[in-house]
Amino acid sequence: MKRERPLIVLRGGGDLATGVALRLHRCGFLLVVLEVEQPLAVRRLVSVAEAVYAGSASVEGLMARRAEDVSQASAFLAAGQIPVLVDPLAATLAEWGAAALVDARMRKQPPELGRQAAPLVIGLGPGFRPGIDCHAVVETNRGHHLGRVLWDRPAEQDSGVPEAVAGKVESRVLRAPASGEMLAAIALGSLVEEDQLIARIGGAEVRAPFRGALRGLLHDGLIVARGDKIGDLDPRGLVQLCYEVSEKALAVGGGVLEALLSRPQLRAALGS
Repeated sequence: MKRERPLIVLRGGGDLATGVALRLHRCGFLLVVLEVEQPLAVRRLVSVAEAVYAGSASVEGLMARRAEDVSQASAFLAAGQIPVLVDPLAATLAEWGAAALVDARMRKQPPELGRQAAPLVIGLGPGFRPGIDCHAVVETNRGHHLGRVLWDRPAEQDSGVPEAVAGKVESRVLRAPASGEMLAAIALGSLVEEDQLIARIGGAEVRAPFRGALRGLLHDGLIVARGDKIGDLDPRGLVQLCYEVSEKALAVGGGVLEALLSRPQLRAALGS
């Protein structure tokens, strides 16, 4: 498909991927998001993956819509929207004539598709090896190197430790106390009190460990295993933050933008 503006295929539509989408969309790139049938995005209010469940998702003025096929996705593109296709194997990739492929699934392991999948392949976080299975990696660990573009070395390994927010570390991450079906007891984005019921999983209750804003919660009906991350409670208690893309996602998005604009042909295609 020949277009005036370059098109980027984004695998994954979680909160980090949405930060990338927001940066690129605002800078003039066209975007297509490929997702799985049941996305596991926790921060659903700022994840275009939510369009898979709801049909559409709006994040900071960015409109994403679930497309049933390439033809419908192309129509959404023409309307200035971001199509989200259920295509876990990226089977439609060749049909897009993408200028670049960004793997934002955060699987922390080498991808199934290598750097031959597109003229420029960019991976987010650990698991990617520049020069082997991608061209560049964007660092996703918080700290001095967050958002840095790495052309000659992999990203830092996942620390396994959640970021501290207002002094809360592990306790702010809500985990499944048992295996079973996820069923929310309160709306995502709500302000909850300590010990308030948040969800039920297989008969077990998930209660708030402290007062805060419910920033993340998995979609109802998903089957989770004991210990899985199912939610995120923000101790700052600012509900508006539940609806805003995080500074981390924006930093990562900035790194992807840098990697794309390192290619003169992409700068030229944007009129830069």
